[in-house]
Amino acid sequence: MTDSVAEPIVYQGQFGEFVVTDHDRREVRIYRVGLILAAVSFAIGAGLALWQPTNPKVLPWITICYNLFSLGLGISLWTIHIYMRPLHQALQLFWVIGAIAAFMFGHSNPEPFARTIYFNPLTILGIGFTFAALTGVYFKEAFCFNRLETKLLTPLVPVLLLGHLTGFLSLSVERTLLAVWAVLFLVFALRKLTQALPSDIGDKSVFEYLRQERQATQP
Repeated sequence: MTDSVAEPIVYQGQFGEFVVTDHDRREVRIYRVGLILAAVSFAIGAGLALWQPTNPKVLPWITICYNLFSLGLGISLWTIHIYMRPLHQALQLFWVIGAIAAFMFGHSNPEPFARTIYFNPLTILGIGFTFAALTGVYFKEAFCFNRLETKLLTPLVPVLLLGHLTGFLSLSVERTLLAVWAVLFLVFALRKLTQALPSDIGDKSVFEYLRQERQATQP
């Protein structure tokens, strides 16, 4: 008796047929794990900041949460499937710039990282690149899957950051927006776990078509 091997599912894309491979599925799983790490770390860090913002024992934990959040986002940005390659590379570059800025701010000031960022709003011009990359992820998910939470997060993040940078928002409004951000980010990441894997892979025939176009235009 011989074991039967399941035939791979062939999908019909816009520019032809394609097959979802184990590598594709692995990338999507890593993308989602990165989102979970980022969302949980962000929620814990935001919770600590809202609960005991002046407790010196809490501040180092906020720094750890931010680092884990940034790591999770980086993992997701390197495995996310985005049709427009320049946009994908731009989001990755934003993350790199934001990570470098956070490292510099965290080591160039004797104050804890959270206090440095909060009391020096101009630092947002550096670490803000990280959140611009995150907003790009929110926008992609809102555009592709019409998710309510990402539709709300896409404008919420720049409003909060720019509001703090300019001093336009009151402390109570900032705290409220931060809490809403943390909750919606968690909802988004957790909902991704129940989404079918092929939907996050996208139409591979589009990727192939764009790759062939790039090759055709290269000298």
